[in-house]
Amino acid sequence: MSPSPITIELNPQERRVYDRIRSRIVAPGSGTRSGFRDLLLLLPDLTILLSRLLGDRRVPILSKVVAVGGMAYVLSPVDLVPALFFGPIGMLDDLFVVAACLSQLLNHVHPDVVRGHWSGQGDALEVIQSVTAWFEKEVRLRAGDLGRVLRGRMR
Repeated sequence: MSPSPITIELNPQERRVYDRIRSRIVAPGSGTRSGFRDLLLLLPDLTILLSRLLGDRRVPILSKVVAVGGMAYVLSPVDLVPALFFGPIGMLDDLFVVAACLSQLLNHVHPDVVRGHWSGQGDALEVIQSVTAWFEKEVRLRAGDLGRVLRGRMR
C-alpha cells in the first residue's frame, strides 16, 4: 500500500529568505545536474530542511528531539573535525550529523512532508540517501584500513 499524498502548505515568508539567497547562487530550474555550487550548498540545504521540519507540526516530538540535537551539533563551535584547522573538510562531520538526523526523521515523517520543505537540487530523499550511503561506504573503508594497520602493528 503506497502512502497517501499530503498537501504541503508552507508559509511563503519562511521559504522566501533562504530560497532567495540560494537562487542568487544557483539559478532555479537551470536543468543541469548537481554541480559544484550544489555541493557547496548541500550542508546549508540539509540544515535548512532540518530546521523547517522542526517547525512542522506533523513531525513527531521524538523526531524533533533528534533534529534539535543535529542542529545543536551544526551550530556548536566544537566539532570532531574542526573547520578552522581542516577548512571545507571540517564540514564533513556536520554534513554527516545532519544527514543522519534527516535519515532517522524519514522513518517517522511522510516523504511528501520532507520534499515540501526541500530547497535544494533534485529529490530530497535521494540526496539524503546518497549522503548517508557515501558516509557508510567511507567509514567502512577507513575502518578496514585502520584494522589492517592495527593488525600490522600487532605483528
